[in-house]
Amino acid sequence: MKNTGIVRQLDVLGRITIPIELRRSLGISDRESLEIYTEDSKIILAKYEPSDVFTGSQEDLIEYHGKLVSKKSIEELSKLAGLI
Repeated sequence: MKNTGIVRQLDVLGRITIPIELRRSLGISDRESLEIYTEDSKIILAKYEPSDVFTGSQEDLIEYHGKLVSKKSIEELSKLAGLI
């Protein structure tokens, strides 16, 4: 992890502002979705990348009942179910 030397205070609602320099250097646009992870005592922000609920693949995604599934997973599930 790289120390930027930037310190921000939480506001009364628990929000922070990510400095424009960091957003620009990481290619984060206004209103872009970020995922929030925790690791030990760290909070990690990452650009949200939609992925297959089963494999994590980010290619050929189809939404089904609010979940993303790749075409490859659908084919594999069809084989398991004996439909192919």
